[in-house]
Amino acid sequence: MTYAIRRATPADAERVADIARRNFTETFGHLYPPEDLAYFLRTSYIAETQREALEDPRYAAWLLEDGDEAIGHILVGPCGLPHADVREGDGEIKRLYILQRAHNGGWGAQLMQCAMDWLLRDGPRTLWVGVWSENFGAQRFYGRYGFGKVGEYLFPVGATNDHEFIFRRPADAPQR
Repeated sequence: MTYAIRRATPADAERVADIARRNFTETFGHLYPPEDLAYFLRTSYIAETQREALEDPRYAAWLLEDGDEAIGHILVGPCGLPHADVREGDGEIKRLYILQRAHNGGWGAQLMQCAMDWLLRDGPRTLWVGVWSENFGAQRFYGRYGFGKVGEYLFPVGATNDHEFIFRRPADAPQR
């Protein structure tokens, strides 16, 4: 086990798409009819979409790797969550996924620290994250970073709509 974190580049687009599909399937795949899961993975976690984000200076991603294998990642960028208080310049934790085998080793916190440092590099700003309503571990994790629930929305996975919570971290939240 030789875990390491590094910033993803546009050349990593397929690697980011692959780990996103693998993480989502491992963590949430059992929740959906196979056709909904397949549609979501085929339309959401494709290399082209990941490359566009990685080429956009408003986005950043980091990979958690075990040797040559990506086993987790975090993607951040401008907030796109459906909440009336979202403002231009707000940031969002888009995804923080880690394969089960690397859970409880502090890797989520290390990826989160990379993201927070990058998101707050120019000073304080409001940050957001969408969290599945049943993912209590993630809700506690984000709570430790000053995020609190401020809304709800439906997140489509194929024809299935997940009940998601919207968490916000105010710009004046204390640094961790």
